[in-house]
Amino acid sequence: MSCLSKRLKRTKSEEEAFLEKAKRIAHENGKRLGLEGDADLNFLLVGGELIKIRSSSWKRNRFFKLQEDCKTLWFESHKTFRKNQTFSIDDIESVRKGRQSEGLNKHTDPSVEEMCFSIIFKGRKKNLDLMAANGSEAKQWVSGLDKIIHNMRNLSRQQKSEHWIINCMRKADKNADNKMTLKELKHFLRQVNVEVDDTYAAEIFKTCDTSNSGSLEGEEIEHFYDLLTHREEVDVIYGKYAQTEGQMSSKDLLNFLLTEQMEKVSMEDALKLIEKYEVDGTAKQNKRMSKDGFLMYLHREEGSIFNPAHKQVYQDMHQPLNHYYISSSHNTYLMEDQLKGPSSTEAYIKALMKSCRCVELDCWDGANGEPVIYHGYTLTSKVLFRDVIKAINDYAFKTSDYPVILSLENHCSVDQQKLMAHHLISILGEALLTKPVGNTMPSDFPSPEGLKGKFLIKGKRLNKLDAALNNNNSTLEEDTVSEEDEAADCKENGHKSKSKKSKIKLAKALSDIVVYCKSVHFSGFEHAKDCQVFYEMSSFKENKAFNLAENSGTAYIHHNIDKLSRIYPAGSRTDSSNYNPVPMWNVGCQIVALNFQTPSKEMHINQGRFLQNGLSGYVLKPEFQRSLSSQFDPNTGPWLKRKTFYVMVISAQQLPKINKDKHKSIVDPLVRMEIYGVPADNASKETHYIDNNGFNPMWNEKFQFNIHVAELALLRFVVEDYDSTSQNDLIGQYCLPLSSVQNGYRHVPLLTKRGDVICSAGLFVHLMLVDAQ
Repeated sequence: MSCLSKRLKRTKSEEEAFLEKAKRIAHENGKRLGLEGDADLNFLLVGGELIKIRSSSWKRNRFFKLQEDCKTLWFESHKTFRKNQTFSIDDIESVRKGRQSEGLNKHTDPSVEEMCFSIIFKGRKKNLDLMAANGSEAKQWVSGLDKIIHNMRNLSRQQKSEHWIINCMRKADKNADNKMTLKELKHFLRQVNVEVDDTYAAEIFKTCDTSNSGSLEGEEIEHFYDLLTHREEVDVIYGKYAQTEGQMSSKDLLNFLLTEQMEKVSMEDALKLIEKYEVDGTAKQNKRMSKDGFLMYLHREEGSIFNPAHKQVYQDMHQPLNHYYISSSHNTYLMEDQLKGPSSTEAYIKALMKSCRCVELDCWDGANGEPVIYHGYTLTSKVLFRDVIKAINDYAFKTSDYPVILSLENHCSVDQQKLMAHHLISILGEALLTKPVGNTMPSDFPSPEGLKGKFLIKGKRLNKLDAALNNNNSTLEEDTVSEEDEAADCKENGHKSKSKKSKIKLAKALSDIVVYCKSVHFSGFEHAKDCQVFYEMSSFKENKAFNLAENSGTAYIHHNIDKLSRIYPAGSRTDSSNYNPVPMWNVGCQIVALNFQTPSKEMHINQGRFLQNGLSGYVLKPEFQRSLSSQFDPNTGPWLKRKTFYVMVISAQQLPKINKDKHKSIVDPLVRMEIYGVPADNASKETHYIDNNGFNPMWNEKFQFNIHVAELALLRFVVEDYDSTSQNDLIGQYCLPLSSVQNGYRHVPLLTKRGDVICSAGLFVHLMLVDAQ
């Protein structure tokens, strides 16, 4: 069959030239990544044999190698129609050294710990479990990949853009002769998501082909690159403020920062930016900023929409725990839906690495006396309770040092509950909080700062906390308590008979480690005020919580001023879909649990809410949600600090192709801005769509939003590919708190549906949040 025939073999001289060119390209790309001459990078470029492990019986030798673009890994495959396979470094979430994945833990012996490593992918792609010939090789693979991932993530948008464009040019150069014909130029433009008619493509080509050779090479390709990446909108802004011999003096730059960016800065700050971002030595010496330096500044964190001061923990972390919104996950063990999807320790790791600070464990009796975690009355797979606790212990504090709450939904027999308590105490050790801070009866929650590195257990308790402290603790090994509200719901959804006052037997050993998060049934705000102590908390099904928020907003806020509330999705969401968390935050609910495994608008909003405060998973609630004198109601006000928000959507850069399989498919982008907050603030406005240009579309459209409660508002940008016949496709999105938005000319990064950064893509906007007149 001709389609399976092998490529013609190169001659010896052709092979030498090919290898020399590949070496040169790899050197250039390594240099761009700041890894020129790096031993680990060179090791990856040479490649080597690794054992790919899928099960105890499926272990195969495969050759792996980093390609010359320094961002693609190639490996051999023995599948008939897929002899070679590749994946991008951009697709990797992390690399784990040792037997740190479920697969390696299960299918390899502890003696090979040093030789093993796993490549963890973003999204739902399966982990790649690998074993090297020895520990030092495994270390080099991990070290090399970590360096590339770290350096790629720390490139500026401008550098990522250059890296991407140059690699697209190389792909378009079909015969690898370092020249670009008109046909190759058209192919390249389609690769970077620009549709141009033949006449325009021929015009660009003719302008750049100064040698009249019929192909572009050397400086001609550089000229073409400059024409392509020229930012007319930035030229206009720079030209307005560059009042010193065609450049920006430090005084000009300060004028720009004060006037356009509305920043509280001094001459010293302007000089620091010139020192940091100016690329021209002479300009830097003269304390001036060239157009290239200005573009560099706009692409860095100082020019980002997100206030760089909010990248660190900047809020007061010494307030009581219930004064914070807490990033929270529902059915954390699930990777997919709630009927037949897999349960995995990996799901806990992914949630914790996203700074989730409250995870859920649905515990059931397992075989051989070992408790398991899965979604009861369904076909979801099971995972051992002890394996989950080990994974939580290993990964809980890698992204954030602040406390993690383990929310137990307990369906186990007393014997297996005792084993649960044993695993929690023995695996978590000193990090598990088993008694109140200070060993005295508390009257309020400790702070996140005071609980750093600690695990709190949320669950049922046999008695009040003061009984345990006053040595009035029951000597009974077990007793009966009412069932968790969500556990009862689970029975109801599983079509089991359920009485209103369902009871379970609770082991004293498990009861005793519940300190600040004792689960109780909610019987109304008045009852809670009169009968519940601060550490007794309720869980609310979304429907009930939404109803309370709508009809008793102020009472709900007051309830949450001295107690914790947890909200969870309705059991009918078998597809693991999510509810809108914003109305719950509006009434001060702290633990608003979402299905982290489901990429959705609601998860984008959650990611936006917890983007600030150093990705700690804790965000301090506004003062009016923490003061008992507050009469605030999200539905009726009072509105004390109204704002007007002006947005100008100027342009976008390098939007990814949606349909990569269709060679000629180009996107027709539009931008939508959405505000989420109190009902009076919820709004959505969008630009017109632009035909066939994902590379550098320009809108220059202005919008205005009236904001009643800026402290609760979130801003979400959505970029879609317009389709007149069906639903628009998502290209990218980005969400952040309105309080973290920087005024002025800003670049907006774009994320995928799953919340991962799209490397070179972004929006360019102008923003102004000002006091309403």
